[in-house]
Amino acid sequence: MIQSINRGTLNRGKTLIRSTSLIAAASAALLLAGCDTVPGAASQQGVAEIDMNSAADASVNIGSLSEVISRNPNDPNAYNTRGAAYARVGRFSDAIADFTKAVQIDPNLASAYTNRALALRQSGRNDAALADFNRATTANPNYAPAYVGRANLLRAQNNSQQALADLNTAIRLNPESAEAFHARGLVYQKEGQHRYAISDFDSVIDRNPYTAPPYTARGQSLIAVGKFDAAIEDFTASLNVDNRNAEAWAGRGLASEKLGKKNEAMENYQRALSIDSSNATARAGQGRLGGGGLFRS
Repeated sequence: MIQSINRGTLNRGKTLIRSTSLIAAASAALLLAGCDTVPGAASQQGVAEIDMNSAADASVNIGSLSEVISRNPNDPNAYNTRGAAYARVGRFSDAIADFTKAVQIDPNLASAYTNRALALRQSGRNDAALADFNRATTANPNYAPAYVGRANLLRAQNNSQQALADLNTAIRLNPESAEAFHARGLVYQKEGQHRYAISDFDSVIDRNPYTAPPYTARGQSLIAVGKFDAAIEDFTASLNVDNRNAEAWAGRGLASEKLGKKNEAMENYQRALSIDSSNATARAGQGRLGGGGLFRS
């Protein structure tokens, strides 16, 4: 059973852990590059935010937005908005077409370049995505989401230094951007700079405590610096938002194993593998604890 996290201040910075009932009640809006960003955190007006739980609503909205476009065929924002609706239901080719129309009408619409770049990433077209992020920063050097999106792509391409430069710019432009802090935390984590990563994930949770990814990520870095009890608290908070998160189950298993709680560790590894049988952390942990034959494909 997932343990509850009580309201209170943890001893690792100024982060406030809110009650799990509030955490679980929060909605989860995702940017197009969902795995790279923090759900529900606001960027700047115009960037496409995608709520993956609202596909039916998006389908209805597409019809309404098409009517808007028929009445205002030269409005770039109308195409940009409908493009976001198309992306929300996975129609990335249609989304890209709308974002393209938007920038044809307004070649300086940075949000449309950024949205098209994110849709291109979802379509596996990373080179074209990078070109669009570059266009966005040229069109509007003060548009922070473009730097966040480009940084996430650069991190995936192992260009950590340029990713950090972009994220430092994004945070300077928008100090309240939870996405920027989360993305920078992931870069620091990838580079093994876990104390910097933890500080950035603290900042994410300060700004938006109601989503799972920063708790999972911070828990992983807390394990790396030997704070296993605090890591378990973070994984538990993450699981109270999304109990189908294999990474959080596996992380909680590893932290429990580090504390010598082998039975709890095995239970958590099994939960992780029941969700994702390929989870490397859980597979390795289960092997160490003598349960390697379970959940093998």
